[in-house]
Amino acid sequence: MTIITPDRPVAEIHTLPDALRLRREKQPDETAYVFLRDGEEPKESLTYRNLDDAARVRAAAFETADLAGGNAVLLYPSGLEFIRTLVGCMYAGVAGAPVQVPRRRQGVERLRRIADDAATTTVLTTAEVKRDLEERFGDCPELAGLTLIDTEALTAPPAVDPARYEFRAPRPEDIALLQYTSGSTGDPKGVMVTHGNFLSNVVETDELWPCEPDGTVVSWLPLFHDMGMLFGVVLPLWAGVPSYLMAPESFIRRPARWLEAISRFRGTHSAAPSFAYELCARAAEEGKTANVGDLSSWRVAANGAEPVRWRAVRAFTEAFAANGFNPRAMAPGYGLAENTLKATGSPQDREPTVLWLSTRALGEGRIELLGEGAEGATPVVGSGVPVLDTRVRIVAPATRALCPPDRVGEIWVSGPCVAAGYLGRPEASEETFRARLRGSAPASDETHLRTGDLGFLHDGELYVTGRIKDVLIRNGRNYYPQDIELSAEAAAPGLHPNCAAAFSVDDGAEERLVVLVEADGRVLRAPGEQALRRRVRAAIRENHRLEADVVLVVRRGALSKTSSGKVQRRACRQRYEDGALDSFVVPPAGSAQVAR
Repeated sequence: MTIITPDRPVAEIHTLPDALRLRREKQPDETAYVFLRDGEEPKESLTYRNLDDAARVRAAAFETADLAGGNAVLLYPSGLEFIRTLVGCMYAGVAGAPVQVPRRRQGVERLRRIADDAATTTVLTTAEVKRDLEERFGDCPELAGLTLIDTEALTAPPAVDPARYEFRAPRPEDIALLQYTSGSTGDPKGVMVTHGNFLSNVVETDELWPCEPDGTVVSWLPLFHDMGMLFGVVLPLWAGVPSYLMAPESFIRRPARWLEAISRFRGTHSAAPSFAYELCARAAEEGKTANVGDLSSWRVAANGAEPVRWRAVRAFTEAFAANGFNPRAMAPGYGLAENTLKATGSPQDREPTVLWLSTRALGEGRIELLGEGAEGATPVVGSGVPVLDTRVRIVAPATRALCPPDRVGEIWVSGPCVAAGYLGRPEASEETFRARLRGSAPASDETHLRTGDLGFLHDGELYVTGRIKDVLIRNGRNYYPQDIELSAEAAAPGLHPNCAAAFSVDDGAEERLVVLVEADGRVLRAPGEQALRRRVRAAIRENHRLEADVVLVVRRGALSKTSSGKVQRRACRQRYEDGALDSFVVPPAGSAQVAR
């Protein structure tokens, strides 16, 4: 692979450390990363020289501590120390496993499960996180035997000059990262992302959404998450453009901060899940985006990590048209950790596509086009196209045969971005990462990643309809939970995006549809809990001809969600079946207490 520097020489690179060394040589004092305090003011920054120096110090310390060639957990809050350590690990041949900093006991348990799965007792972190873990969870058996290392305090060994030290050069097939899936089960799986996977994915991303020399990335996504890491760290390093980062909490507390940062720093590339665009549109409705400013610099507003909602696309583009937001900047895409990240994306020279489909036909796995807003129609947003060497196919899950055109099936992906497999799980890796189409030649080298997602191809573009494991089947028809959840969210004013979870449970006699809805006191005092339940049931009945057997209203924040804000339906179902979710009841206005 080649990389072009500002003065246009072309150099061959094979890994991200190669890219950093070239950046240091050609643009050493240009800004690489900036972290924004509270999502607003620059707190700390790194040039390419700074980053290379810091990464070398950490790599030398890792080699001296005999960590080279092994695995380590990366436990960092949002900030630049994560980036220093990530690159330091790559220099030393350490496969890092990024994990969210625990806030509760369950987080500590997950940390230990991942450390055990990665066969490591080394946890790289900051002084603040180390102190907090030891003070709050020091008596937890899950921390026993783990070595917490403050990487901010690391120095190079006295006999080693990091600037001259020749670190091992990783090969494209070497493991660069262990990306643990954000699912809800107690059995975490580490996706083995190679250096070649990283480079292939970022080259594809830059091919689809070119950064150009004037590019600037702005991101609030968590860096331990695949989307946050690739967009916030890897893409800007490859392209040689600055990246402005903020903590996810800064966005969640005040979504307008994200847009204000894009305006202030003239961001060209930024990514987020669909619900984030909805939160911004809601903030605009409530008059909370007055300081956003000019968004005309924004060329790529990548939208992924969950099914993209047409309502979100339309609401956001309309809300910020006056700020100069170009509708063509909205770029829905599809990706997953098992493919490093991006698999498809919408080209930036056109507006997002949407198909209005017969809901009934879609439930039968068929694609029947209707007019916009027609009765019985469901909008499905296009997730774009693959580029370069990635290929996408639609396959019947049971038979592994290619689906006919305009039929729903499982999305299979092939190409250089498909990761090496799950760490220590050869059988699961063979089933998921090396699937073959029915009828393919035994000697064929072409294998595919089975994504577990459902979708279809239309005019060469991918449309995602849902997860195989989440589909609800009633009377021989398929119902997609995200559609039911969207109806629930729209049932009453004041409900927030991503506030519902729909799933089925087996009570021993039949399958029952359960819908959980998050609400706060302000929403409930208007219609009341019982009235809200009735509205949710009525919306589901009207939109889907389906009866919700149970509608449970829960306190806002009670639903289990991934680090990127996506509802974890299986975790919600488990907590519901365990009786761990209570109905949230708000007394009439003026009452002294809020009951559960």
